Amino acid sequence: MKKRLLSFVIVGGIGFLADAGVLLGLLRWTEVDPFTARLLAIAVALQVTWLLNRNFTFGKSTRHAAVEGMRYGGVGIASAILNYLVYSGLLVFITSLPPIVALTIGSATATVFSYTGYAKLVFGR
Repeated sequence: MKKRLLSFVIVGGIGFLADAGVLLGLLRWTEVDPFTARLLAIAVALQVTWLLNRNFTFGKSTRHAAVEGMRYGGVGIASAILNYLVYSGLLVFITSLPPIVALTIGSATATVFSYTGYAKLVFGR
């Protein structure tokens, strides 16, 4: 259990870096607004974390990869909605807050929810 949680945190950190990298890259090199950029960044991070969690944290489930991917996507989307609502709310109500700070707080908020969902609904035996 401890090893799996540690692995989840490490994979989450990699997902966070993917999320932040895409977000900051889009904000720096395109005209995309912070809200649209975050949606694209979340999509990339979700793909990265599914592949890593599937191979390192939880192992492949007994379900077909497509079913597993849909379940992962469902939990991931629910977690991403929570994450995005926190991110957006912070940017709307604290207009001076840098997007990377809002991303960090939103990601931290969604971590417990996503771990529980992935462990029970996606990779649970």
